[in-house]
Amino acid sequence: MNSILSDRINNMEESATLAMAKTARELKSQGIDIIGLSLGEPDFKTPKHIQEAAKAAIDEGKYFSYPPVAGYQDLREAIAKKLREQNQITQAKAENIVVSTGAKHSIANVFMCLINEGDEVVIFSPYWVSYSEIIKLAGGVPVLIEGNLENNFKATAAQLKAAITDKTKAVIYSSPCNPSGSVFSKQELEAIAEVVKSKEDLIVIADEIYELINFTGQHASIASFPGMFERTITVNGFSKGYAMTGWRVGYICAPLPIAKACEKIQGQFTSGGTGIAQRAALAGLTGDQKPSEEMAAAYLKRRDLVLQLLREIPGIKTHVPEGAFYFFPDVSAFFGKSAGDFKIQTADDFCLYLLNEAHVSLVTGAAFGAPDSVRLSYAASEDELKEALKRVKTALEKVK
Repeated sequence: MNSILSDRINNMEESATLAMAKTARELKSQGIDIIGLSLGEPDFKTPKHIQEAAKAAIDEGKYFSYPPVAGYQDLREAIAKKLREQNQITQAKAENIVVSTGAKHSIANVFMCLINEGDEVVIFSPYWVSYSEIIKLAGGVPVLIEGNLENNFKATAAQLKAAITDKTKAVIYSSPCNPSGSVFSKQELEAIAEVVKSKEDLIVIADEIYELINFTGQHASIASFPGMFERTITVNGFSKGYAMTGWRVGYICAPLPIAKACEKIQGQFTSGGTGIAQRAALAGLTGDQKPSEEMAAAYLKRRDLVLQLLREIPGIKTHVPEGAFYFFPDVSAFFGKSAGDFKIQTADDFCLYLLNEAHVSLVTGAAFGAPDSVRLSYAASEDELKEALKRVKTALEKVK
């Protein structure tokens, strides 16, 4: 049957995070008590005022027709205003904004519009699992520059400079980072910006979807630096900071020609995002920010809890994440060891062992470009996190 399918889909890897979540759900359906720490899914409910805005939009009755392809004008204006005032991206206007069905959709639009066959895209690694597959789908070649544990998993401007070739078309990074939780400082981004400006027509895609979950007190947008607005596509959305994952609303802010191109391709693929979800997103952006602040404070508390518990497990090595809601520990100390008949050779084996032995689901770091690590989401209750880490510690004590 695979012969019927295109090479494009046969060559595409399945999302590792979604695959692990699917496996965990299947085990749960069999009555097994699985604690899922594999998905980037906030465990908070969407704030009440956002829910109420969606209900009001339904009752109003005028948001059931096809929305404008690039999003409702008032939402685009509110996003641009937010970027000017909070991110210091002073050139942002509504015309630079394209609202899509989630940030993943936004990134897919971008690469479909930018990449020709054989173009190279430099990815700061570790990276979100879908970057490389979307780039390859568009005909591009992913080029990884790797940040290591000792440098908080952050690749450097010097590494970027060394990776750029005549074929390099774009650069992509996330900050706060999925999967590592690392945050690029303003100084680090300034150095990256200088490298980008040294090559004509090089574009940066800055994935800032975890912007509101940042424990450093400082979020820097590379598009705000001199000479960078014309070279930067800022990606953001409402899923993480507003607990709106299922509402599917993301957006880009891009130079006008790129924004128009993304609107064009979106018009052929999906048209505009769901009208009711857009009205909810507008309420999130312009309404009370206290729920988002409270969520971020809760994540920080959980981070400190999980950090303490991970440090009590011999063999686990971790840095201190500065944002998002993930740990990305190095587990290579367990490679080559066994628990009974089960031998752990890779991070994939490590995750499979914990799923079967501890009934805790994590995601292999290999999917994120870091085969010695695993990703652990702490978007779960404190009780669940305590129980999960207790199970993990007990299971790993059996590994010799």
